[in-house]
Amino acid sequence: MKVDVEELGACKRRLQVEEAPEVVSQAWERAFSRVQKEARLPGFRKGKVPRSMIKIHFADDVKQEVARHLIPEVYRQALSETRLEPVEEPDLQEVRLEEGAPLSFAAVVEIKPTIALGTYTGLSVQHAPKPFAEDAVEEALGHFRERHAEYRAVERAADLGDLAIVDYTLTPEGMEPRTETDYGIVLGQGAVMPEIEEAVIGLGPGGSRQARIRFPDDHRTEALRGLAGEATVTVKEVKEKVLPPLDDDFAKAMGPFETLEALKAELRKDLEARRARENRRTLEEAVVEALLAAHAFQVPDALVLRQVGHQIEHTRERLRQQGVDPDRLPWDYPKLLEEMRPGAERAVRRALLLETIAEKEGLVPGAAEVDAEVERIAQAAQRPGAAVRSMMEKSGDLDTLRFSLRESRTLDFLIERAQITS
Repeated sequence: MKVDVEELGACKRRLQVEEAPEVVSQAWERAFSRVQKEARLPGFRKGKVPRSMIKIHFADDVKQEVARHLIPEVYRQALSETRLEPVEEPDLQEVRLEEGAPLSFAAVVEIKPTIALGTYTGLSVQHAPKPFAEDAVEEALGHFRERHAEYRAVERAADLGDLAIVDYTLTPEGMEPRTETDYGIVLGQGAVMPEIEEAVIGLGPGGSRQARIRFPDDHRTEALRGLAGEATVTVKEVKEKVLPPLDDDFAKAMGPFETLEALKAELRKDLEARRARENRRTLEEAVVEALLAAHAFQVPDALVLRQVGHQIEHTRERLRQQGVDPDRLPWDYPKLLEEMRPGAERAVRRALLLETIAEKEGLVPGAAEVDAEVERIAQAAQRPGAAVRSMMEKSGDLDTLRFSLRESRTLDFLIERAQITS
C-alpha cells in the first residue's frame, strides 16, 4: 500500500491511497464467492450459477461488493499507517476500482488540531463571588405560596392579580367573529391582548365592554398580523388570589418538615449550595476565558457543525417536553447555523484545550474512578451497578461521564494554580 498525506490546513488532510492489484484481485475473488452464493438465474438453483454467468449478469453486483468491503478496509489501514484520527467520515474522491488493477482513491479528512500549549498555570483571573442574599429564603417561600395559592370567587370589580372568567368575541376587520366561553385570564400576566385586559379591569360579574383591538405584528396566525378589529368581553366571574398562611401547617404541606423554621433551614441550605455552584461556574468560565485568550488555534469544522446539531436537537427536545411538535415549526437552519456557530466554535475550542491539558498533566480519569462514579449513580437510582453500567455503555452516557470527570479534574487543576483576584 502507498499512502501520501497532504496538509490542507491545520485540521484537514488529504490522503492519496493506492493498494496493490493482487490485493484487489483477492477481494474480487471473495466478492465473486459471496455474490455467487446468493445469485439466482432461470435454470439454475440458488448458489449454483456458474462463474462465467456471474461475470456476465452480476458484474455490477460484484464490483459493488468489492467496493463495500475493500475500500473501508484499505482506508482503515491507511489511517493506521499515517496515525491519523479523523473526527468525521472521509470525503472520498477520485475512486478508481477495476479488476486486476490497483485500487486508488483520495480521502479528505478533518482531524483535531495539534495544540501548542502555552501558559496555562498561574493564569491571572478576576472573580468576585456573589454573597448569599439573606432575603433569598423569604423570596423562595413567596414563590412557594404563589404556586399553592387558591382563587376564590368575589362580588366586586376585577383588578390586577385577579382571575377573571370571561366570554369574549373577537371580530377582525373583514373576517368572521370568533367566540370563546369560560376563558380564564389572570390579569396583569400579559397572557392576552392588552386591550382585552384593560376592558376586563373594572368589570364585575355580569359586566360587559367593547374595545378596539389591533393584533400584534408577530401574531402566531399570519393572517391576523397587524389587523384591527373589535372585541366584546363579558365577565362571568371574578376570583381573588388567596395565599396560604406562612405557618407550620404550610411547612408540613411542603414535605417532611414539622415546623416553618425547619423548612426555612432546609431552604437556606439548598440556596447556599446553589449560590456556591453558581460562583464555581462563574470562576470556571473566567479561568477558561483566560485560557482561550492565551491559546489561538483552529478547530475542525465537522466538530463545530456537530456541536450546532447537538444544540438544535436539545432545543427540539425541550419543545417536545413542552408539548410542542418541533416538526411543525419553521426552522431556518442556515440562519441558525450562522447565529450558533460562534458559540459552538468556542465550545469546541474549550473542550479540545482542556483535553490537551488533561492528557499532558495525567488528569484523565482511570477505570477505578469511572467505576466509583457509576456505582454512586447506581446507588442514587437504587439500581444494580452492573445494570446501570450496561445501560450507560449502550446509550453513550459512559463516554459522557468520562468526559465530565476529565473536565472536572482539569478545571480543579487550573483553578488551584490560578492567581485569582476579586
